[in-house]
Amino acid sequence: MKTGIMGGTFDPIHNGHLMLGQAAYESFDLDQVWFMPNGNPPHKKSSSMESEVEDRIRMTELAIRPFPQFKIELYEAERTKISYSYSTMEYLTKAHPGDAFYFILGADSLFTIESWRYPERFFRTCTVLATYRDDINTVEKMNTQIRYLREKYDARIELFATSPVKVSSHELREEVKEGRCIASYVPAEVETYISEHHLYQDRSCILLRK
Repeated sequence: MKTGIMGGTFDPIHNGHLMLGQAAYESFDLDQVWFMPNGNPPHKKSSSMESEVEDRIRMTELAIRPFPQFKIELYEAERTKISYSYSTMEYLTKAHPGDAFYFILGADSLFTIESWRYPERFFRTCTVLATYRDDINTVEKMNTQIRYLREKYDARIELFATSPVKVSSHELREEVKEGRCIASYVPAEVETYISEHHLYQDRSCILLRK
């Protein structure tokens, strides 16, 4: 089975994440795409994540529910230790020996991937699917980086195009704090969950309303 991996904090998950997963699914004829919320990511302090892992899991479940080709993978979310991509992928390849894994990431990550823990071990576990926006300069730079990584690590890397989604989870959290609507950026069920559970809101304002 050809399995795509979409990792992230998903704080919150938004339409850009879903579009990226769908583009990879279609471009590489994947059988499934697993969305993998990270419980303790190495690149972010816990203080920078503004919702509990249980909330991020539930929002991810709600977002992917209409898509039978998407599923949630809780390996990293259930770990208390820091999750590094190389160790996660080594675990998944051992747990699912019949699967070929495809790790989905953006252009920025491709240029910083050597700062990850043990990139040589990570590259042995999967094919990297790196997305780019329809920009000639970006593609040229990415192809140069891909040639370098292939020569150094014998990495398997493929490019695919996606439509630009000019939004980030951080920006959405700020929008919620300011009381602005985020309906055009997240699935309706996720927007409702955020509202009903008072996520990303000023706690003092919530207390005053009670």
